[in-house]
Amino acid sequence: MTTAATRVLDFYRDGFRRMTVGKTLWKIIIIKLLIMFAVLKLFFFPNFLKTNFETDEQRADYVLEQITRSPVHNN
Repeated sequence: MTTAATRVLDFYRDGFRRMTVGKTLWKIIIIKLLIMFAVLKLFFFPNFLKTNFETDEQRADYVLEQITRSPVHNN
């Protein structure tokens, strides 16, 4: 006796096996995501802590200060 979860998993597995155009589209989507995240990481998210602080202790102190400081209220 198969469970509902097993039937659902079998349905999707068989569906992906029989895809022809869908496999190509999934490959394109994955390649685009990898390129997008690589570009975003390299150009838009520089390693702030590595460039502004020399030691791990300085980095840790800065992060701790940023996490524990009280928020600024604009009234």
